[in-house]
Amino acid sequence: MKFKVPLAAAAAFAAVLGAAPALAETIVIHAGAVVTDAGSDPRGPSTITVTDGRIVAIESGHQPAPAGADTVDLSDRTVLPGLIDLHVHLTGDPGGDFWKEAVEPDEWGVVVGAKNARLTALAGFTTVREAGSAQHTAFALRRGTEEGMIPGPRIVAAGPALAIVGGHGDVSGFRPDINHVLASGYACTGAVECAEKVRRASQNGADWIKITATGGVLSQQGRGLDAHFTNAEMAAIADTAHSLGLKVMAHAHGARGVEAASKVGIDTIEHGTYLDDGAIGAMKANGTVLVPTLMAFQGISERLGTGTYTPVVEEKVRAVAEAARVFMGKAHREGVRIAFGTDAGVFEHGRNAGEFRLMIGQGMSSREALASATTVAAEVLEMENEIGRLAPGYSADIVAVAGNPLEDATVLENVEWVMARGRVIE
Repeated sequence: MKFKVPLAAAAAFAAVLGAAPALAETIVIHAGAVVTDAGSDPRGPSTITVTDGRIVAIESGHQPAPAGADTVDLSDRTVLPGLIDLHVHLTGDPGGDFWKEAVEPDEWGVVVGAKNARLTALAGFTTVREAGSAQHTAFALRRGTEEGMIPGPRIVAAGPALAIVGGHGDVSGFRPDINHVLASGYACTGAVECAEKVRRASQNGADWIKITATGGVLSQQGRGLDAHFTNAEMAAIADTAHSLGLKVMAHAHGARGVEAASKVGIDTIEHGTYLDDGAIGAMKANGTVLVPTLMAFQGISERLGTGTYTPVVEEKVRAVAEAARVFMGKAHREGVRIAFGTDAGVFEHGRNAGEFRLMIGQGMSSREALASATTVAAEVLEMENEIGRLAPGYSADIVAVAGNPLEDATVLENVEWVMARGRVIE
């Protein structure tokens, strides 16, 4: 026998069980102007309606808010999509005390990361790609910001970087027995072992695979910035990652490392300091994206002569300074696709938008620079239907500034209001 339960009784019964549907939370934003995406000119006064973390409408004029909705008055500001930084290290702060790896537990990185996640969001960056951290620190932060426990951006996290034994990304600078204890477990030798490390990273929660394809500036080796992995090792990493539905980002300074990484199908090149015609040709032929991190070079140069870095690191900082002023401009002129990333953590978190000024200084227009941090970066993350523009159905990642960022992207250095996934960042 079937019984029909009256709707009112069913609702009351559901409420008793805690299953009653929650009332939708609606926020109405009155904007003075709206840049829906970097390819479109600003719209005039507009109303953006956000319900349960998603944009549901963008209307011309300042429309009245529905009953029960909160209203945000940005009628004298330009509203635009939240910015995306494809290269950050939330769990670290700048400095040269490499020995702290031996005395600070990984858990401390979560504390530091919570601080930096908030600073990053307040600077207007509502999505970041965490480009290397201890095993679970960035993953814990990822969950914390997703669930609203920690104010901060959406986090796409790589976790520990794959490195060659003794190379950039592996532990060095200590006694051999200490190096061994502190090792992340992601250094590898040979194609088979490197493929296994990719699978381990996937198993442990990585959204992307990070590798150090060349030497680095801030590690304690003085052996230059040339290629580290063999072609076979890098090919195994790229092929294995792609078979698992993951993409690969490669820290790479030296031109031959950039070229080799591009040819085996690695998706993004981080830094790219010594790009030459061969490296640029490989990037263009394979659709490899450059993430130039110009703020990293500025940040480390600011600390020269202060005792921050060991002598071996300071020598490398001085060596890259000149190339850092021109390489992105060369890539841009040659048609390499460029996406926004800063390497925040090498410099102070919250200064991320300083990258726009440096990109413009190497030949990008303000519109191109804004696109690199919105639509282009969203495509790199394969999230172009979720973030990078303002449109109904998209995540409510919204920032407000004074001025027009399409004409002068440096106004983004002073973001005045931020909403990440529908949550206002205080």
